[in-house]
Amino acid sequence: MRSIKLLTPLVLAALQASQVAAHGGVLSYTINGVTFQGFKSYNTPAGQTSIQREWDTYDPITDPTSASLPCNINGASLGAGQQSATVPAGSSVLAQWNDWPHAIGPVMVYMANCNGACTNADPSSLSWFKIDEAGLLSGNYDSGEWAQGKLIDDGSTWTTTIPASLAPGEYMLRHELLAIHTSNQPQFYPECAQLIVTGSGTAQPSGSFLVKFPGAYKASDPGVTIDIYAHPDATNYTIPGPSVWRG
Repeated sequence: MRSIKLLTPLVLAALQASQVAAHGGVLSYTINGVTFQGFKSYNTPAGQTSIQREWDTYDPITDPTSASLPCNINGASLGAGQQSATVPAGSSVLAQWNDWPHAIGPVMVYMANCNGACTNADPSSLSWFKIDEAGLLSGNYDSGEWAQGKLIDDGSTWTTTIPASLAPGEYMLRHELLAIHTSNQPQFYPECAQLIVTGSGTAQPSGSFLVKFPGAYKASDPGVTIDIYAHPDATNYTIPGPSVWRG
């Protein structure tokens, strides 16, 4: 278990200042033993090829209603360089993040049916469903183990299984870390990639499982704008967004 001791305000401020340029995103995806290079942020998309959508900065999105929340800034298709990975339903996807610095907060993974070619899709128009989530795994806010701490312990990786019963088609895959180590200031790190799901499944989520980005989160949600330092002994954390759809 990763033990996290909460810091004094002065120490916390100094640590946060040192980490201004040390946030991050997904650098690659490994699916069925094949690794796909992610988009190289801070570089022009010209000449890049990737299954990942463009993302331009390691910095967080701090507004839960931001237009950049679907797939980060700017979340655009790479055009001729945009690829999609063919993935059988039921496969595992390992997302390799950078050397992730924040151990406090949940991990969430979403998918969305593009209803056609994902390369032409606007992520803000898609209906997203959650396929994986983890928050406070054990203990309390002070010394417990969070999902992001587990991600760090696993080499800054997170492995998710695509629901085996999911109907075939083109889908967007969205990984998201919500860092909550800063009092009442959420930090969202969303990343998107394109998949072509194969198989004989017929299942599709509906109703309350489907959300839009932006729209899925509000600043007033209990797991979004939260001061973990005000309640160090708390043991319940509410992960934002819809329930997980398991097929």
